[in-house]
Amino acid sequence: MQRLAAENGLDARLFHQAFVSFRKYVMESDSLSVDLHVILSDICCGAGHVDDLFPFFMRHAKQIFPMLDCMDDLRKISDLRLPPNWYPEARAIQRKIVFHAGPTNSGKTYHAIQRYLAAKSGVYCGPLKLLAHEIYQKTNDAGVPCDLVTGEELVFVDPEGRPANHAACTIEMCSVMTPYEVAVVDEVQMIKDPARGWAWTRALLGLCAEEIHVCGEAAAINLVTELMFTTGEEVEVRSYERLTPITVLDYALESLDNLRPGDCIVCFNKNDIYSVSRQIEARGIECAVIYGSLPPGTKLAQAKKFNDPDDPCKILVATDAIGMGLNLSIKRIIFNSLVKPSINEKGEKEIDTITTSQALQISGRAGRFSSVFKEGEVTTMHRDDLVLLKEILNRPIEPSKTVGLHPTSEQIEMFAYHLPDASLSNLIDIFVSLSQVDGLYFVCNVDDFKFLADMIQHIPLNLRSRYVFCTAPINKKQPFVCTSLLKFARQFSRNEPVTFDWLRRHTNWPLVPPKNIKDLVHLEAVHDVLDLYLWLSYRFMDMFPDANLVREIQKELDGIIQIGVHNITKLIRASETSAGLGAVAEDKDLPAHRTNGRTVNVEDLPTADLNASKPLSPRRRGSKVLGYRSVEPDHTKGPLATKLMQQGLLTEEMLNQLQREWLKNQIRNGSITGGNKRDHSDPKGNRKKK
Repeated sequence: MQRLAAENGLDARLFHQAFVSFRKYVMESDSLSVDLHVILSDICCGAGHVDDLFPFFMRHAKQIFPMLDCMDDLRKISDLRLPPNWYPEARAIQRKIVFHAGPTNSGKTYHAIQRYLAAKSGVYCGPLKLLAHEIYQKTNDAGVPCDLVTGEELVFVDPEGRPANHAACTIEMCSVMTPYEVAVVDEVQMIKDPARGWAWTRALLGLCAEEIHVCGEAAAINLVTELMFTTGEEVEVRSYERLTPITVLDYALESLDNLRPGDCIVCFNKNDIYSVSRQIEARGIECAVIYGSLPPGTKLAQAKKFNDPDDPCKILVATDAIGMGLNLSIKRIIFNSLVKPSINEKGEKEIDTITTSQALQISGRAGRFSSVFKEGEVTTMHRDDLVLLKEILNRPIEPSKTVGLHPTSEQIEMFAYHLPDASLSNLIDIFVSLSQVDGLYFVCNVDDFKFLADMIQHIPLNLRSRYVFCTAPINKKQPFVCTSLLKFARQFSRNEPVTFDWLRRHTNWPLVPPKNIKDLVHLEAVHDVLDLYLWLSYRFMDMFPDANLVREIQKELDGIIQIGVHNITKLIRASETSAGLGAVAEDKDLPAHRTNGRTVNVEDLPTADLNASKPLSPRRRGSKVLGYRSVEPDHTKGPLATKLMQQGLLTEEMLNQLQREWLKNQIRNGSITGGNKRDHSDPKGNRKKK
């Protein structure tokens, strides 16, 4: 039966679903058609064969899976084996491909940008808004008029709105229809990214440029060469060495007392960021904080504060968000841990040690050519991690083998024509299950797309609009952002413009500086909602008409968030006082730290030694900006252990260990015998003389 079904378009997964449904239908129906009843009776009596059920089974399967009736057409639509043919304009010209390969801080992007600046027309395609902004600024500063194109904004340098010959854009926004003399595709190793890899594939195959300058890790050379072979284009490789030396130290930091100016502690989740920054500030040391969900303006402000030689802030606590797009004067990178959560190609969350590529990307931020530190150093916070870090850094980078693809809106529309009753989420499922790719490609993860498709399924939208809403770049873990998208879609479906006044009411604008960490997280979510509005205004200008006003309040909100980040340890202490840091760790937006497969909260994280009481330098022991004037314990109620734990100087694990050691000493000294404690109320006691 399964073999017959496969010949009729049912793969193993669909066959299993269909036969379970068919069996349930036969077993639970009040009555069956006469012909099916006769066949079943014949089989039971030995007068028929189970194969005789096949026509009835297929009839039932087609009711469940309507695409079986038009399987040939659907297979043609979802055939992804020849992506180069999707871009006839690019195939019409013979392009020159130059791969600038090298590690971080080797000047590879610099050389590509020089060629871009010298060209009559050019486009820069980068992975981040920050990078696009940076190139946009540099290009205009060099006297070359350049436009900015990101998902949220389109900025023309020409006052009348005529496009300039040069453009700096995020990779998803690059035009494959506009002819250029030179195109730069940055961080090309991200072509294998499970979620965004399709954008690099599209740029490499579709850009209409006479020269394409690709920048990235040497590990991606073979993959790009193979990809360009399918277009009949050769790749010229230019290799670069790192401009400044970098050393992996033979010792770990071990204690925050050993911090030095120019140090950057790298963490892989917000809880660690909060814990480490709190401990640093408790020592009277100012630190800057950078993590992924901060607005670009706040990241730049924190980077500027850290880089400023006249600012007392000389320590940075950051996630791997510093790996791209920020120029930082770092002397030493310190890995707080080597474990990072990630999403695999199946959309499953994994907790694993960082890859060699990630470790090199982050380590490479130390001792950059343009910074005040001409030599970089790398180490770990804990001694046990140092051996593993050296092993990771010495491994060869695993070469990329496949590149990402993503179904286009046109392909989904053709599917919808054949399957008019299917939901968008189901259309995507069917497309992915039927899609055919050769060994060089994979279909990017579509879980986020499907999540949004299911969320707005009940809202009446045409397919093209629904598809656009589902490609919105939002974090589905933020309930307020998801709710906002839902409300935007509902307004859109009623043909009611989402005005500035409506948005102000929805976000409770104006907002005030945060009083605790949850307030700060909410402000970050509001900033993302404003980003979402701008993203939609770029695609539906009439329905989201107040983009300029939204940009103004977004800049104001950026400033409010900067105040919060500036006072982050004060917010942490406020959160501790009101609900304990466990409440912060329980927030869905703040993933708990993972250690050896175990989830722990902030207060359980390894902290400084109990002897760590000396500040980094003899300068003032507190920060006026943070409102923290002293590192003396505050005189709150509770035992000493509680106070030490609130200050980040003691963890439950350390407290238990101290208790065990104390008991051992008491037993060894004879103070406790036979499991009975000596009476401490006895003023004389049986104390031994020294």
